[in-house]
Amino acid sequence: MALQRPKGTKDHLPDGSPQLKLDVSARAFQHVTDTAARVLERGGAAFIATPLFEEAELVKRGVGGSTDIVRKEMFTVFYFGDHGGYVLRPEGTAGLVRAYLENGLKQLPAPLKLWTHGPMFRAENVQKGRLRQFHQVDYEVLGSADPLIDAEAIWLMVQVVQALGLTGVQVKLGSIGDPEDRDTYNAYLRQTFTPHLERLSDDSRDRLERNPMRILDSKSAGDQALIAELSVKPMLDFLGAEARAHFEAVRGHLDSWKVAYVVDPSIVRGLDYYRRTAWELHHAQIGAKSALGGGGRYDGLAKELGGPETPGIGWAFGIERILGAMEQEGLGLPAAEGPAVYIAALDAEHVPLAAWVALGLRSEMRADFGYKPQKPGNAFREGERRGATFTALIGSDEAAAGTVALKHMASGEQRSVPVGELSGFLLERLSDSQSGIS
Repeated sequence: MALQRPKGTKDHLPDGSPQLKLDVSARAFQHVTDTAARVLERGGAAFIATPLFEEAELVKRGVGGSTDIVRKEMFTVFYFGDHGGYVLRPEGTAGLVRAYLENGLKQLPAPLKLWTHGPMFRAENVQKGRLRQFHQVDYEVLGSADPLIDAEAIWLMVQVVQALGLTGVQVKLGSIGDPEDRDTYNAYLRQTFTPHLERLSDDSRDRLERNPMRILDSKSAGDQALIAELSVKPMLDFLGAEARAHFEAVRGHLDSWKVAYVVDPSIVRGLDYYRRTAWELHHAQIGAKSALGGGGRYDGLAKELGGPETPGIGWAFGIERILGAMEQEGLGLPAAEGPAVYIAALDAEHVPLAAWVALGLRSEMRADFGYKPQKPGNAFREGERRGATFTALIGSDEAAAGTVALKHMASGEQRSVPVGELSGFLLERLSDSQSGIS
């Protein structure tokens, strides 16, 4: 049997691979994470990395026991006797909040902004836009309930995707209120759905008593048809005065910053620790669902995980989904940067010397070399193929004189440069690679 990658996963490949698309390009992934790093770190976020697997109990508390993720989609790693086991992380927030609590990060200046990226895992049906191993960029803020924090988080998410060149995106903004608002809303939902219990899916019948808001997020077409038929009122109609004031403050900041959004009453977060602001970032052409990612406030999560009451808010987007949207919009990547210089020996005797010169340059620039001797024409073609700014040749004459024969690939200009002066010469001219080498 031919070797194959696991279903629902992708290899991320180097440039030059056959039929290379953005969502399998290693450089495209790096472009997204580099762009996110630049935008988020300019906004004061610090990078953090957490394990790929966490305690199963942490994930159940962090994601919610009634969610499909916990009930159907978790990858169990292993068990130790009576230990609850470990699972591959299905999302990043729970582990990040755990790290915040366990490592005393509350002692750092608040609000503490953190970001991370990496693979997440869900054992779900594979379809366009849905993988079993996918990758996310994740941004979290802990230590402030100020609506200004919410607005800034949304603004930063939009800034990242805009920096990647995406234009066909839309913020859908909602609020899920405070716990007492949700209690009132859940009572309304139970009253509304109970007479139609037989028409609900098995999952939604199960949710009706435990977590009615999750019915509104059902993947069942029958459930969604019933919701529309009953004209179920949105959570926004049940917001209390404080939650409504918070929502309007967030909108006010976004309006003043000219962040485009639409109010979407259908956005829900059904777990008890979620509070107030919730949003999604959508794109019309990426597959099973149009969401690139989303976020929300989770002021009760730290306490649910055994820590002190700590307000928090965060968002994540799927890197594969972002790259799929970039493909749809016809966006490419910045041109790959080749080596500053490619060094070739003209005979076997001087291949080690070419290697030694290249290695000596690498503390200051990218330098490649040929592992076998090459004729000048072949060396220049190889330098061009690699995208080198300069190509240097070393033959018997150059070795005896302690020089290289250097060619600027764009202009074609050539000159002899002493090996001891090569680094400084290249650095001076790399600032303007079109200026030649005269």
